[in-house]
Amino acid sequence: MSNQYPLTWDLDSIYPGGSSSKAFSAELDEIATNIGKLTTLLNKKNRPSLELVKELTGLAQRVLIALRQSESFASCLMAENVKDQAAAALSDRVNTLSADYMSAMAQYDDILRNIGDNEWEAMLADPELGAVAFYLNERRELAKIKLSPEMEALIGDLSIDGYHGWGYFYNTIVAQAQFKAVEKSGESVLLSAGQMFNRLSDSDREVRKAAFQEWEREWARNADLCADVLNRIAGFRLKLYQRRGWEQVLQEPLQINRMSEKTLSAMWEAVKEGQKLLQPYFQRKAELFGLERLDWHDVAAPVNTSERIIPFAEGADFILEQFREFDPRLADFSEKAFKEGWIEAEDRPGKRPGGFCTSLPKSQQTRIFMTYSGTMDNLSTLAHELGHAYHQHVMDDLPPFAHEYAMNVAETASTFAEIIVTDRALKASKDKDETISLLESKIGNAVAFYSNIYARFLFETRFYEARKQGLVSTEALNAMMEEAQREAFGGALGELHPHFWAAKLHFYLTDVPFYNFPYTFGYLFSAGLYARANQEGEAFRDKYVALLRDTGSLTVEQLAKKHLGINLEEPQFWKEAVALTADDVALFLELTKK
Repeated sequence: MSNQYPLTWDLDSIYPGGSSSKAFSAELDEIATNIGKLTTLLNKKNRPSLELVKELTGLAQRVLIALRQSESFASCLMAENVKDQAAAALSDRVNTLSADYMSAMAQYDDILRNIGDNEWEAMLADPELGAVAFYLNERRELAKIKLSPEMEALIGDLSIDGYHGWGYFYNTIVAQAQFKAVEKSGESVLLSAGQMFNRLSDSDREVRKAAFQEWEREWARNADLCADVLNRIAGFRLKLYQRRGWEQVLQEPLQINRMSEKTLSAMWEAVKEGQKLLQPYFQRKAELFGLERLDWHDVAAPVNTSERIIPFAEGADFILEQFREFDPRLADFSEKAFKEGWIEAEDRPGKRPGGFCTSLPKSQQTRIFMTYSGTMDNLSTLAHELGHAYHQHVMDDLPPFAHEYAMNVAETASTFAEIIVTDRALKASKDKDETISLLESKIGNAVAFYSNIYARFLFETRFYEARKQGLVSTEALNAMMEEAQREAFGGALGELHPHFWAAKLHFYLTDVPFYNFPYTFGYLFSAGLYARANQEGEAFRDKYVALLRDTGSLTVEQLAKKHLGINLEEPQFWKEAVALTADDVALFLELTKK
């Protein structure tokens, strides 16, 4: 008998009162006070002694961890209720504080870059600074290729209502979006974006076809607004890059993800081979649906139309069972998350679409957001987000600057957890239909990372090139999106999703540009890790935790060399990871033969 777990998260244990929380307001006041102290200390213009740098670094880390917690709490409030205007106001205040902090840190970086190399190396010999040496060196070197601290501070201040303001406008658009649907009873209903999104992969083709048409209709209605937002975000970035003398659009996302362009190119080279491996799968799936070619809304739909709905509690127990086989520590942590209400899974109106895991580092907790409707895809998402949460958990005792790991390695931990669940369930399955469903979930990840994510990368790369010449129209954006989808799916699809660029949150995030290729990195890197885990058994558990703990202190190339002994700038590792898909496709073809 399954345990019972809450379907809604507990935010009151962090700051009671939701968007009216006095405790959260007090937290923000304290952050403002500490930023003021940091700014005052920086403005004294004292000679940068070891004692001063340590004092500044300690204060900066205290502000950072409080800011990270506050950003997460505000994002949780906005996600659970997109119409919560008080939450939006809190988020705006957090953004203002974040900009103030960034302004202060621009001055901090200027101090670091002006310390002589020999004196700097001597400072890093101090244990307190040495514990975050990688992060400090990274900031010091980046400061050398940025504008003056005064200019960078001004940019940060203006970004609040400019750059970041445009990004947050997506939330306003989503909040106002209404999707019409007809229930099986014949009743007409209005659904939120999150609820309608789940219908796009419904097992009933008529349901998902109608849902897709409605999805496209509503996003087409909002497309001009979305195009305006996207153009302004891109225009800001391009102008900033120009002022800094950065010629390549990918310079910032590669720097943020601590990876080289050679690594990115080697990965995409292998992915193109992976796309070819998927073509027989697309063809067979189309045949099973009685179609010549799959349409966009068919890609994630299950072949087995009688797919069983998995209750949340049963799904949670299933995940915990698979996690426990890999490492009891992962299972114990995840069980705590389920039992203590760290997960918002309820299927209800008013929620934001999609899923995420966000860290509350001061409280040493995390929160997971999704809309659970009982599909295997939902189960995979839940495992994925728990992987994120565990990653943060094993780093809780490290200094705040050492927590600052990049998105690509964050996606490694999450995808690794997802693979644990799908692969072990697949191996244990004795039922043919269940095996096919699990295979589809596993191959579906390959489709997402070889084709869907690659289409996003192609679209965004081409969009930025076009944006250099001026504003890009809605019609041009649609055409670019369709072209990218045709290329990334190898022409396997019939009806495409031209307004995908409008609907997808990731294109509007201003903290991380090119919020796409890190997913594919994480998927393939985690596949390599999982292969090692199977080879080494229990001995790999501690190695895995050690790797996760290093993610905020090494480049991805250094991380792979240290813990796996591989060179990520060569295509061999990536090709070996991609080749694993061939076995899954072959088994799917065998099991679905007529």
